[in-house]
Amino acid sequence: MRSGDWIIIASIAGLIVVAGFFAMAETALTRINRIKAITLAEEGRRGAGLLVRLAEHTERFLNPVLFLVLICHLAAGTLLGLVTERYKATGLIIGLIVEAVVIFVLAEAAPKTWAIQHTERAALLSAPIVSAIASFPPVRLLASGLIGLANVILPGRGLKQGPFVSEEELLATVDVALEDEIIEREERALIHSIIEFGDTVAREVMVPRPDMVAVEGGGMVGDVMEVAIAAGYSRIPVFEQGIDDIIGVVYTKDLMRAEREGRTGEPVRQLVRDAHFVPETKRVNELMREMQHEKFHMAIVVDEYGGTAGLVTLEDLIEELVGEIVDEFDVEEAQIERLPGGIYRVNARMPIDEVNDLLHANLPTGDWDTIGGLLFSLLGHVPAEGEAAEVDGHRLAAEKVQGRRIGRVRIEARPEEQSVAEVS
Repeated sequence: MRSGDWIIIASIAGLIVVAGFFAMAETALTRINRIKAITLAEEGRRGAGLLVRLAEHTERFLNPVLFLVLICHLAAGTLLGLVTERYKATGLIIGLIVEAVVIFVLAEAAPKTWAIQHTERAALLSAPIVSAIASFPPVRLLASGLIGLANVILPGRGLKQGPFVSEEELLATVDVALEDEIIEREERALIHSIIEFGDTVAREVMVPRPDMVAVEGGGMVGDVMEVAIAAGYSRIPVFEQGIDDIIGVVYTKDLMRAEREGRTGEPVRQLVRDAHFVPETKRVNELMREMQHEKFHMAIVVDEYGGTAGLVTLEDLIEELVGEIVDEFDVEEAQIERLPGGIYRVNARMPIDEVNDLLHANLPTGDWDTIGGLLFSLLGHVPAEGEAAEVDGHRLAAEKVQGRRIGRVRIEARPEEQSVAEVS
């Protein structure tokens, strides 16, 4: 072997090392997301600041790194060909073996595997060098020029703007974290509630119109005080001509003060405070911010025609996040009862999405929000007790009917799923 061949072999070895480093950097940096990089920066890890900038703009470093890896492989292969060309066929075979084995193992498989096993360490180690090279004008311009050439052949506009993670992917990540025992079941439920909170509207959490406790403006303070004590509420809507004509809200503390002052015979309309009105479609996260900013705890929900649809309180919004809040004066009615044979008895006001989560079912959604609303839609009329309909392989029966209202629904899984609802 000639003396000059050793210099070429040393150059090949150097190129393999450089290619291996950039292969490691590519794998590590693409596996580190922005949130993880920010976490490392908050921990004070060295190089994490540069890592955050790289994670925010992946496209700025990825193309130069891939370009340099390719250049190293091509250069190493070319130099290896110069050494083996004099050996003709034997040299060709040796060159192919070296390229296929040595370059693949040392410049691809080994560094990338190590980067997967030690992602944080590899990312922090490579971030400063990659950041410097990606900012080096000749490399950046040459890589950008070649990408532009590629776009001439196959037009492209680069990476689309985010978000790169959907709600479904985020919820799936939380579920995996629960399975891996990284978070507790209660934490998983809270995270799900927070994410779903932004998609919830006032109609889904309000106390519906038939369940509202309201008083007439001409009612006497003493009588309204009795209503407030019996209901256990601190605020009660006040109306004039009817429930669609709400003029304000009376506070129980104002009633108590008036009663102590001997004003029990006065009409309650003299004590009302301004009511806040919101549409059915108002998102509850916006409503909660308004309640916090404007310091009110109750809002009257109105439909598209201006009629009263229900009312929503700050407690209703908080319960949407953390679950039911029951104090010592509440008479709690079970929302769900599990009966023998895999049968469930649920409150008709239970939201469809919660029923689907409970049964791992896919009951249809539509203009209704509750399981009672679904049964009404399937039947097309006010049901008698015991009347049922079948949908998505489940039999829904109106177990309790109060006037024109369904109180409880009995849900039973059927052996054969039916794609078309049948009314029994």
